[in-house]
Amino acid sequence: MTASRQITAIDVHAHYGDYIRADGSQLINDFCSGDAATVVSRAAEANVRLTIASPLSGLLPRGKCDAVAGNEQAAAVAAQTEGLLQWVIAHPGQPDTFRQVEQMLGQPQCVGIKIHPEEHLYSIGEEGAALFDLAARHDAIVLAHSGDPNSWPRDFVPFADRHPNVRLILAHLGNGGGAAGDAQLQVRAIQSCRHGNVFVDTSSARSILPGLMEWAVAEIGAERILFGTDTPLYSTAMQRARIDSADISLADKRLILNENAERLFRFT
Repeated sequence: MTASRQITAIDVHAHYGDYIRADGSQLINDFCSGDAATVVSRAAEANVRLTIASPLSGLLPRGKCDAVAGNEQAAAVAAQTEGLLQWVIAHPGQPDTFRQVEQMLGQPQCVGIKIHPEEHLYSIGEEGAALFDLAARHDAIVLAHSGDPNSWPRDFVPFADRHPNVRLILAHLGNGGGAAGDAQLQVRAIQSCRHGNVFVDTSSARSILPGLMEWAVAEIGAERILFGTDTPLYSTAMQRARIDSADISLADKRLILNENAERLFRFT
């Protein structure tokens, strides 16, 4: 076992539930699905002690989800599942989710706000002001899908600059609009922010590319990178192995796997 494999990790980007992609095969949908018990079991096998999740039912099917019902379910599931914490979803097209954010951020299992412009079919440039105003009222941490046309990382920066008390995690290191896209987008956005309140998580399929993790650490420092898996869409163990095998220092691996999240979320 490598030395870093002994570090108990925190997964800041996970889901649970049924994956529903209308244009995909049912077999792939089944592979990418998993209930809360499955998610935390896989986490335990990969030495992950906490998993912060949003329900897939609050994101999918694309443009047709019920985020309000998803949030209600997630609050109950997280409260009953050891090792699972909740992202409460804010959806500009479903205003009741804003009320839920106000309510659920005060609950112990809920640690921040999840936004997903792609699945909810809005542009962050058009809706970011309302979303970040909401987050700022609560000094909240926001996890945002990033790297596609409705959610280019650079488009989040003005809102993060306007609200330095909001801590923003751009999801999916290396995601840049598809397989042939630009892998630099999240890193460049972090470099351009004014207050040091923007981070990135490792939950992209791109993160397994040789060199990407090492390049990101060299560019922005391990202090700006958090471990995320996007489970059950991806394998928790596979995403963990990429950090464990990275050509970076043990201290940097500890920051990515655990210490950055402990500091950001004030976990003990």
